[in-house]
Amino acid sequence: MTLSQARLDELWDFSDPVASEGRLRQAVDDETDAGVRAELQTQVARALGLQERFAEADATLDAVAIDDDAVAARAALERGRLRNSAGDPDAAIPYFTAAVDAASRPDLVFLRVDALHMLAIADADQADEWTDAALAALAAVDDPRTLRWRISLHNNTGWRLLDAGRVAEALTAFEAARDAATRWGTPQQLQWADEALVEARIRL
Repeated sequence: MTLSQARLDELWDFSDPVASEGRLRQAVDDETDAGVRAELQTQVARALGLQERFAEADATLDAVAIDDDAVAARAALERGRLRNSAGDPDAAIPYFTAAVDAASRPDLVFLRVDALHMLAIADADQADEWTDAALAALAAVDDPRTLRWRISLHNNTGWRLLDAGRVAEALTAFEAARDAATRWGTPQQLQWADEALVEARIRL
């Protein structure tokens, strides 16, 4: 059994990692399935990382029993996120690559795309290639929650292009992000997509 994204969505509030940590720790305590419990522990580490408690987060990941591809992918993802958040993207890249490899099963496409999206952030020189790989991974997906990744992928591309002065191309990417947000996103994501479009149009 693997941890569902729907359950994680209920536990996470990325604007409040302290409260999220508390809910995740309680979920770990309540969980009877060893694999799901291990996945939840990786999310405790993520919550600690968002609080910049990097050593505690790494120690939490050290204690995770990795005996499943989903756990391996999540653990590698969170190791990478910790290093990227600490300002060392070069150290993060091998972990994100390992997460991509671990999430090769069709049922782990959500994690595979997450890892590819993080590679596009950490490995700026190859961001387009990593983003293209993530979009390709989504080509055969019909799950709305997984397809929500299109918003972040196009949005990140848009900001990268805008920062490079490629405004018309950025506008195209932001329009794709808004279309994805309209179809699969949250109200907050739709608002952010609209704000990005406004910013791009101002610079035309």
